[in-house]
Amino acid sequence: MTAPVLEVEDLRVDLRTPRGTAHVVNGLSYTVGAGETVAVVGESGSGKSVSVLALLGLLPARTATVTGRALLDGEDLLTMSPERLRQVRGPGVGMVFQDPMTSLNPVLTVGRQLTEGLRAHGSLSKAAARARAVELLGEVGLPDPGRAVDRYPHELSGGMRQRVVIAIALSNSPSLLIADEATTALDVTVQAQILDLVEGLQTEHGTGVVWITHDLGVVAGIADRVLVMYGGRCVEDGTVDDVLERPVHPYTRGLLGALPDLATDDEADLATIPGTPPPPTDLPAGCVFWPRCPVRGDARCETEQPPLAVVAAGTGGLPHRAATWCAEGEAS
Repeated sequence: MTAPVLEVEDLRVDLRTPRGTAHVVNGLSYTVGAGETVAVVGESGSGKSVSVLALLGLLPARTATVTGRALLDGEDLLTMSPERLRQVRGPGVGMVFQDPMTSLNPVLTVGRQLTEGLRAHGSLSKAAARARAVELLGEVGLPDPGRAVDRYPHELSGGMRQRVVIAIALSNSPSLLIADEATTALDVTVQAQILDLVEGLQTEHGTGVVWITHDLGVVAGIADRVLVMYGGRCVEDGTVDDVLERPVHPYTRGLLGALPDLATDDEADLATIPGTPPPPTDLPAGCVFWPRCPVRGDARCETEQPPLAVVAAGTGGLPHRAATWCAEGEAS
């Protein structure tokens, strides 16, 4: 069996805050195989972005405590020296950050920011790097890439800036691509173009992808496996078919119930999840979803944290797991 590109084991991230220690990520474990897309979903504040920033050493060392293990091609990201991490960022891991306006340098042209990574991790000349930058901008659908390469971020629209960030992440053909809301600012036509580009990269180079998103429609179209996060924990994971078609955890069922079904004429109100996520400084002792759960079908929900356990054999030989004391179908 081929070793995974990324193997995360018991990842935990604590942040020191004025209100006490925030337990932002709590025992997260997953793998990403070569050419595989793992989608990470969950509402804002569930720990999705922080979990991947921790892998790349991008959290402030003075306030963040990161423990666990994260093997990239057999090498632990969490124990790498800063120098080694700089070598890995780019050809090892490419990342599309959530907000291109803050991740791009406002005083450098987009071409300068593209060629910086190309030249740092390769032996390209200045002219060759510029030519490759123009080619990359064309691949991500930026109009007139020959002129766009000399523009500054503020001269581009939000969607164009998003495509520049994606081009930077893909520039060194990484073995792992982390995309944090990579297509949120794009219209559906460009979104489809970017998804095709990532799929081509996977086919050609065997790139593994971690796709963080709120868009379950995108998840259904691109993901092989889905990991649902809530309160810094994985509450359900499995193949995309198992999780989206046969959800077990009440939180996953709530997310899917909030989606409109355009294929039916049903005018019933969309389902809602009452309340708000718990603060990471004061997580519940039991099931992290218990305060908002419409089921609460077991006395242990309030006091005992459920393990992430296999609930079905799953499709494709992969287990379908959920962290809940409540049996499927008990939703009120």
